[in-house]
Parts: sequence; C-alpha cells; structure tokens
Amino acid sequence: MARIAGVDVPGKKQVWVSLQYIYGIGPSLSRKILARTGVEPAIKVDDLTEEEVNRLREFIDREYRVEGDLRKEVNLNIKRLIEIGSYRGMRHRHSLPVRGQRTRTNARAKRGPRRTVAGRGVRRGMTKK
Repeated sequence: MARIAGVDVPGKKQVWVSLQYIYGIGPSLSRKILARTGVEPAIKVDDLTEEEVNRLREFIDREYRVEGDLRKEVNLNIKRLIEIGSYRGMRHRHSLPVRGQRTRTNARAKRGPRRTVAGRGVRRGMTKK
C-alpha cells in the first residue's frame, strides 16, 4: 500500500484505479497522470517500484491541487456564494439542489426523509368534502 498525497491507495488494485481514491482525481485525470509520468496503468500498486511511486507522488504534488487544499477551496467558494447572497448561495444555505433540478418530486437525498403532514389523505370510513 503506497501513500500518495496523504492517502493510502489500495495496493491490490491497478494503479489507474487506485489513484482515484485521492480526492480530486478521476478516471481521465488518473490516466493522464500515468501517461505523463511514464507508469504503466495496468500494473498493481504493490508491484510499483519505489522510484515510480516517488515520481507519481512528486508529479501530483507539483501539478495538481488535491485532497485538503481542494476541499478547502471548494468550501471557501460555497461560503463566498452564501455570503454574497447569490441564488446558488441561497440554494446551498437551504440545502436544496443548486443546479436547476426539480424539487416538486425527487431531491429526496438533499431534502431528507419525508415528513408526514397532519390532515393529508382520506381516513377509513370518511369521505372527502
């Protein structure tokens, strides 16, 4: 198990998959990093030499903002939107979808579990007015 950018990447997986465990690195960026550093994507992390691991570690630290720095930047961007009172900031403040999704139905993950409302529906033996 190698430690890259402060994250223990899994050793039993291929390198291109293991790099995705680092916050801020997805599939395409992972393959791009491996191509630039000259590391074979199909090799397991445990089979990498120490020199290859160091090359990956140094390249990621030098070229990309990942993990703590990236998380901090994203949180600061959201705080800035909230402070200036933009539409997106208001949506963040009220824990609603920010990117234009519908909320009349769906959006359950963001809004939380359903809350029952008194007086809704028809009880047994009663008719609607």
